[in-house]
Amino acid sequence: MLKTYAYAAQSAQSDLAPFTFDVRELGDYDVRFEVLFCGVCHSDLHAARNEWGASSYPLVPGHEAVGRVVEVGAKVSRFAVGDHVGVGCLVDSCRTCADCAEGVQQFCSAAVWTYDSKHPKTGETTRGGYASQMVVDEAYALRIPAGLDLAAAAPLLCAGITTWSPLREWGVGPGTKVGVVGLGGLGHMGVKLAAALGAEVTLITTSPGKAADAARLGASRVLISTDKVQMRAASNQFDFILDTVAAQHDLNALLSLLRRDGTLVLLGIPEDNQPSIRATQLTTRRKRLAGSLIGGIAQTQEMLDFCAEKGITADIELIAMPEINTAYARMLKSDVKYRFVIDMATLPRA
Repeated sequence: MLKTYAYAAQSAQSDLAPFTFDVRELGDYDVRFEVLFCGVCHSDLHAARNEWGASSYPLVPGHEAVGRVVEVGAKVSRFAVGDHVGVGCLVDSCRTCADCAEGVQQFCSAAVWTYDSKHPKTGETTRGGYASQMVVDEAYALRIPAGLDLAAAAPLLCAGITTWSPLREWGVGPGTKVGVVGLGGLGHMGVKLAAALGAEVTLITTSPGKAADAARLGASRVLISTDKVQMRAASNQFDFILDTVAAQHDLNALLSLLRRDGTLVLLGIPEDNQPSIRATQLTTRRKRLAGSLIGGIAQTQEMLDFCAEKGITADIELIAMPEINTAYARMLKSDVKYRFVIDMATLPRA
């Protein structure tokens, strides 16, 4: 066992603070890597504060970890010492069910999440990327392509794949009119990726002040969702809407923007249920209301390779590990453009 330095929450009420634990011994197919950067996802905050009601403690968050391989198991074939790798939201699954066979491991009923999940190999609770090192089966590690800035690539492992997967699933590309609701960590990646796929992208937001940033990221226009005149004028215009907002809001207004056979996909997971929708919003124009959850391992690698080809990374603010609690407080105020990333060289090792 190797001592690992980390930051952890000891309870739903406590700040994150220094913590140590032992990573597992290297198995034949495992890689061990030093974590260089780790993105800060809103899910980390939800989990640390037990806002979904299922957290166990101590909890080490972090599922956007990027680092350098320092050791490989005897039978590892995909990675070598010195390679840059990443770990997203998954570190294992059953590998035998239909979901795993089809490459959508995120839907496996035995999926092992990167943190706060029981690992079948050890029986121990998994610890996330707010740590000095991680050990992961090579089948669940991602190769970070050369040319991507490592810090700015870290959020691709959650924010990137969470938006990429539905864009690919619903065939977004040239000629598609896409709306992206919200311009946060997910939303800014949704705008970038949809535009890079050739779609005509509109940011749908409550904030007129986001127009300049939306244009910089690739949106061709901005629709203010609180402006009833704008919303009426935009009805029946969109083929696809990606909703990244993790708070209760009116889905009926968004559904009214869709063309016949259009699709509204929910990505955000609010603490409480969304308000009910009117059935006629779906039935009268054969519209679809759907959801999506990250992506499988192969699709995540596809996304990383696409981002390397197109020069796409997240817009980030780099922070030191001891600043994490301040970052959480700022995140609640949407005071970040658009993703915090921890420089793990700042992690205390005393």
